[in-house]
Amino acid sequence: MGLLGCADIAQRRALPSLARLRDITLTAVASRDAGKAESFARRFGADPVTGYEELLARPDLDAVYIPLPAAMHAPWAGRALEAGLHVLVEKPAAATADEAARLTRLARERQLVLMENFAFVHHRQQQAVRQLLEEGAIGELRSLSAEFAFPPLPETDIRHRPELGGGALLDAGVYPLRAARMFLGDELEVTGATLRVHHEHRVDVAGAALLTGPTGISAQVGFGFVHSYRCGYTLWGSAGRIGLHRAYSAPDDFAPTLTLECDGRTEERRLTPDRQFTTLFRKFAEAISRGDVAGPARDIERQARLVERVATTARRFPL
Repeated sequence: MGLLGCADIAQRRALPSLARLRDITLTAVASRDAGKAESFARRFGADPVTGYEELLARPDLDAVYIPLPAAMHAPWAGRALEAGLHVLVEKPAAATADEAARLTRLARERQLVLMENFAFVHHRQQQAVRQLLEEGAIGELRSLSAEFAFPPLPETDIRHRPELGGGALLDAGVYPLRAARMFLGDELEVTGATLRVHHEHRVDVAGAALLTGPTGISAQVGFGFVHSYRCGYTLWGSAGRIGLHRAYSAPDDFAPTLTLECDGRTEERRLTPDRQFTTLFRKFAEAISRGDVAGPARDIERQARLVERVATTARRFPL
């Protein structure tokens, strides 16, 4: 595997997780900054490469991981697919449904795996929630509320730059939207949405959406980076509630807490830590081994359609 872009998420979470796997070897890391490529390469035992095209031209790669700024995901994922490489790309893989369709069509034509990084869906805490639902612990599911937001970013943060795909919807909002799909399915209608747009940076810095599934189950999602920290979701059923409080960004050594409310009692269950990024890379390798091109591509298309519907439906307000 090659790394295309020496982003912070790669240094903190992705590459240490990748190093735990025997069936994937990090061969080369590329940056437009030669010094940064050298620093990453030395730390993770790979070859430094100056320039992204130079990395894609290497004959010793099977796949690439792309953690570039959001607006660069689709263009460079497309170039990697054209170079015959499987691709694991940071979210969002595509900013629009058309962009997603072009990428996934190329992946299918080349019989290459194109997977979007939503590592949180692979954390064991999600399975703990699903198991409680299947057991009927809260009766029939009636609604979901999900939030991902954090305090204001530095003025110079790239998420304030529209030309790099900045904004809260593409950075934070995609997580609760993915959680809504995980529990309510892919036939979600956007019945209302709002975005708060920063007057100077010209990107959305907060937002919310109301979604409705085909049977009437609703989801309320909130997101942004002008808030106090929230990183969880709550499932509300006919007989109780389930809540996760670090649903999307749990560190490897973090023991999540699941809250179960039922019959007038509240129980907190401490769950075991899990390495969601390691599992993500393992799932990526397994998809390549199975030749599962369709599944990851279909997931990207469905996610992009939902995000686009929120963006096009939303009423915008200044902040």
